[in-house]
Amino acid sequence: MTANPVVSPIPNVQPHPESPTAVAAMVRLVRESFAVVEPHADKVSQFFYGMLFSIAPTTREMFPANMQVQRSRLLRALVHVVQMVDRPDDLVPFLRQLGRDHRKFGVVSEHYEAVGMALIAAVKKHAGQAWTPEVERAWAEAYTIMARAMLDAAASDQGPAFWTAEVVDHQRLAWDLARVWVRPDHPIPYRPGQYVSVEVPQRPRLWRYLTPANAPREDGAIEFHVRGVEGGWVSRAIVAHAAAGERWRIGPPMGRITVDRTAGSDVVMIAGGTGVAPMRAIVEDLARWGQNPQVHLFVGGRTAADLYDLPLLRDIAAANPWLTVVGVAEEETPGLEHGTLADAVTRHGAWADRDVLLAGSPPMIRATVSRMLVAGTPLDRIVYDPFTLD
Repeated sequence: MTANPVVSPIPNVQPHPESPTAVAAMVRLVRESFAVVEPHADKVSQFFYGMLFSIAPTTREMFPANMQVQRSRLLRALVHVVQMVDRPDDLVPFLRQLGRDHRKFGVVSEHYEAVGMALIAAVKKHAGQAWTPEVERAWAEAYTIMARAMLDAAASDQGPAFWTAEVVDHQRLAWDLARVWVRPDHPIPYRPGQYVSVEVPQRPRLWRYLTPANAPREDGAIEFHVRGVEGGWVSRAIVAHAAAGERWRIGPPMGRITVDRTAGSDVVMIAGGTGVAPMRAIVEDLARWGQNPQVHLFVGGRTAADLYDLPLLRDIAAANPWLTVVGVAEEETPGLEHGTLADAVTRHGAWADRDVLLAGSPPMIRATVSRMLVAGTPLDRIVYDPFTLD
């Protein structure tokens, strides 16, 4: 796909503000207007998709029959982008990953134009008196910058839009938790810690993000840990019904969670629930080397049963002196630290001189980051990926 110029939803809008002052003004206007419409998230989403399918009817085929889940995804993505819009070092890599990932839908530049028009129309309709010509121009500039980054990434990616894989095993650990092993037809070039999108036959066109729990292997096999979340169409289908022999589609790898062995920085890893998957993949990869940074891994959950991977991680730590593993449970349990992950991590110190990696549910990440900042952990040392539920 070639990256044709994005047609701005507003004629004659320049795609890049000319100065830091202009960027700051754009960011302020976008955030202030978004704060007005955010309480009406459901109505904004419904209007957006109605407008999109009216402008570009062929886009309807890209989405699942039931739009309930997809509508909520739009607002989560918007919140994440709005929060990062003045942090280009973080936002641009995220948008480029999204651009590569969206190739699996068959997205072309004309679709980006239609999305921009529908998005601005939806925000405008629900912003009331907060909507002005200046606000409209700010949204058009911001969206054009986002679309350009995604289109450029999609055009420059030489890899496949997705891979096909066969499920080779399914192990149900609890009523809402399962391990699934798949073997792609061709190896997927992911880095330990990255996540991918998956589509399963039970829920066509409804993609969910999962993280490989193992470092890349010679046979290409990937282990996923899946928690069936409330209202989770895909996750619950995987936990209950995934079976050997069925075929999945897997999108391009994404994510920033990683450890650079050559950087000279020690690391703190914080994993809640199935957020242990990226951390275990990284630890597996590091274990191939003789010398590594010191890694302090906190694995937490509500009960001891939520720490299903703790025995394996402790076995790895027993053979690798650079790794320390701490189990944490909210229910008091012998052999585990008591409390939340935020409690346990900050009880051990501020970790001001360490790189900090987090993975888990949004509430856990928010609570832990907040407590660590108060304890003295620098924000620029903390890394986590946007977590997308079903």
